[in-house]
This record gives sequence, C-alpha cells and structure tokens, in this order.
Amino acid sequence: MHIHILGICGTFMGGLAALAREAGHRVTGCDANVYPPMSEQLRALDIELIEGFDAQQLALAPDLFVVGNVVTRGNELMEAILDAGVRFTSGPQWLAEQVLPGRHVLAVAGTHGKTTTTSMLAWILEAAGLQPGFLVGGVPCNFGVSARLGNAHGARPASAGSARPGGVGGAVPGGADSALKARAGSPFVIEADEYDTAFFDKRSKFVHYRPRTAILNNLEYDHADIFPDLAAIETQFHHLVRTVPRSGRLVVNARDEALARVLARGCWSEVQRFGTPKEEPGGLRARGEPHSFDLLRGSLRIGHVEWALLGEHNQLNALAAIGAAEHAGVAPEAAAAALARFENVRRRLELRGQAGGVKVYDDFAHHPTAMRTTVDGLRRRVGQQRILAVFEPRSNTMKLGSMKAQLPWALEQADLAFCLQGDYGWDARQALAPMAGRAVVADTVEALVARIAAAAQPGDHVLCMSNGGFGGIHAKLLAALQARAR
Repeated sequence: MHIHILGICGTFMGGLAALAREAGHRVTGCDANVYPPMSEQLRALDIELIEGFDAQQLALAPDLFVVGNVVTRGNELMEAILDAGVRFTSGPQWLAEQVLPGRHVLAVAGTHGKTTTTSMLAWILEAAGLQPGFLVGGVPCNFGVSARLGNAHGARPASAGSARPGGVGGAVPGGADSALKARAGSPFVIEADEYDTAFFDKRSKFVHYRPRTAILNNLEYDHADIFPDLAAIETQFHHLVRTVPRSGRLVVNARDEALARVLARGCWSEVQRFGTPKEEPGGLRARGEPHSFDLLRGSLRIGHVEWALLGEHNQLNALAAIGAAEHAGVAPEAAAAALARFENVRRRLELRGQAGGVKVYDDFAHHPTAMRTTVDGLRRRVGQQRILAVFEPRSNTMKLGSMKAQLPWALEQADLAFCLQGDYGWDARQALAPMAGRAVVADTVEALVARIAAAAQPGDHVLCMSNGGFGGIHAKLLAALQARAR
C-alpha cells in the first residue's frame, strides 16, 4: 500500500511513517517545516519528503492519505483531497487499525514527561527481552529511532517468574489472573497525547489506542487553543480511563489532584498508585536522591535505581514506568536495574556543544511547569555555576498568552533569561518585568544570539527551550561563542 502523510515531520506522524515503512508500505509525505530530529530519521528511512501542501500532490495517487492534526480546512492539498473524494484517515485511526490490534498496548498519558516515560518503559521491556514495539514523540537514545513494530508475536520476559501484581485501589481486583491476561499480546508502548486527532475528529488521540495498561502521569491545564479549562481535559482523560479493560491496570500519580478527580468519576480497572506516602502499603515510592534511590512498595524495599538522570520529575517518571512494566510481567527489581542503562531522549537536556568555555543545551520544554523542572534539573547538575535560560513561546498555549504570568516562576532558578518576542499578541517584556534586569527580550533569533553571546562567560550553561527548531539557535550560538573566543 502507498500512503501519503500530511504533516509527516511532526513527532507523532514521523513515528507513524517509520512504522508504516517497517511494515512494508510505500511511504511519502509532506509538511510545511522540516527540522531535526524527525527530518533526519525520515531521510535515513529514504522516505520522500515534499515541502508544502500543494494540490499537485494529489497526482501521487496513493492508496490512502493519512492526515495529521496540523492540517486544517483551507489547506490546499486537503481541499483537493475532499473535492476528489479519495480515501483519507487520521494518524491515530490508522495506527489503531493497522498496528495495535492484538497487541498489549501500554499508553503513557500526562501533561508532562510523556516522551521520557514512554522511552523508559520501552527500554525496561527491551531489557527484559520482550522486544516491544513503540511510538515515542522523540528519539530515545537507547534505540536511535522514534518508532518500531517490535516483536508482534509476544515473548515472556526473562524476569516474569519473579513479578507480582501488587496493584491496589481499583474497582476490580488484580492478582495473578490479571497479570496473565496482561501478557496475552506482545507489548506496544505508545506516547498517548490528549491533543485532538484531526480537523474531522476532535477526540483526543489517546481514545483510539485501547490500552491494557495506562500511565496517568500528571494533569495540568494546557492546549489552550482547544480546551477551555482544566475540567475539559479531565473529561478527555476519563474517556481514556473508560477504555481500559477490567483486567487492565491504571498507573496513577498519587500526588495529582486532577487525576484524583478523574478517577472519582469512575474506575473499572486495577490501580497502581505511585509517589505515595509511606503509610500506603501497595503504593510505589522512592527513597533517596533523584539520581540514586531505593524503590519501595509501601515500606518494603523492592529495588534500587542508580542512573544519570536528575530531578524529582524523572524519579516519578521512573516509578510510573516500573509500575506499568510490572503489568507486562517485568519484576520491579529488574525494571529498576534496567534504568541504570537508560540513556534518556534527544532534546532532553541534550548537550549540543561547547565553545569559549560555555556549554549549550537543547530541551523540548515549552510549558512553564516543564521549563521550571528542566531548569531545576540543570541546577542540580551544575550547582552554583550560572544558567542562562533561553526560550521561545512557540506552543499554541504559550502563543495565546494563557500562561505568560507563570514565566517568571518558571525561570526563577536561572541567573539570566532570554526570550524571543514573536508575533503572538502579547508583550514578553511586560510578562518578564518581575525578573527586572535578569530578563532580556529580542525580536529575532540573530539579535537574541548576539545578546546571549555578549552576556555568556566561561563556565556558563546556556539552556535553549522550545518545542520547535528555534531557528537553528544552537548552531548559531555556538558559532558566535567560538568567534568571540578567537
């Protein structure tokens, strides 16, 4: 089958393209903007990319057009598809019909940490010998690709004999029978996004996936372009909960009040809580620093994690991944040990280079909470050395200004902050005024690079945060720092 993907360079659609190619389909695609790491992955797969959405692409005559949610009515190619009456579907629907049937789907949902937690979970299952399929909204360094089909025939994990369910709080008890049912299909791990599916399907993507195991990592207000308030997002999360079977497992952050409200609407599956207080016997919790901690179920030590990741958010991500992997038959002790070899995801505090004694990092953070936890993670690593936080308000939520008042809070641990002022209808200088002289705003990437290069000193750490390519700021900044050092 020949499929042509509209919006192919998005992290989800690019991963879908990789799966389709691996399954033997001919894959082509188009997008308005192309930037790493997805563009690099697609080129490595020899997938033909077309810049733009011109109607002439209809002449490719694919068997099916797969439409990403970046495409809207008025898009030239989409209008031609509708006029011609040819077949089209959404990315999540194609995945649900062509890849997920018969698999043990493990879905990772939450406002923050989806990509990292999905990558952790896939790696744990890989280390256990399960050869999972996965689709991640990024490139896990352990795998080097964002998606693969994996072993579609199923395999028993090497650690299965020592696994035990241990879930608590669900409407239907778990137990050994639940664990056996959970292993009925080969695992497929998917990053489960609450954003809408397509212009013709306004449901959240994750309702298409029908998971047997679902992580609910956290829940905050986001996606202000499609959700009016947090309650609307909670409704979508409860739609996801409704799709998990009685023999399934929900792995839920015990510290999140919004998730508690979601479960209060109704829950029909086993629940494994994590981040719990000591007095909760069945909950998973951590004891120790985020880079070195004991894994406990209640007060019982059941494993130890020693790894390179920093930040309490990553500690909680690890607990979630361990709780989900257990439902697929991997003992918590084995899962914790596997995380010692977890190499994180590209664009997660990724060091892009060093010039003039200044280190430049790239990170995908774009929501104020994610920005704050990213800066905190770097602060834990570098101690008192200076952090220069650079960010681009690029997400739809940030462009609308819904969270501009949270920016000084998000950046308070940085020594200096640099923001790109875009054409998004609110004044970044005014929003960052509480930071006084610690904040700099520029109207172009080139002007921003000049200001950063002038301020940076040997020993500094420059953290660039954006969910896009940020105008190639990393290379431009390294070149400017190198030129200054000559």
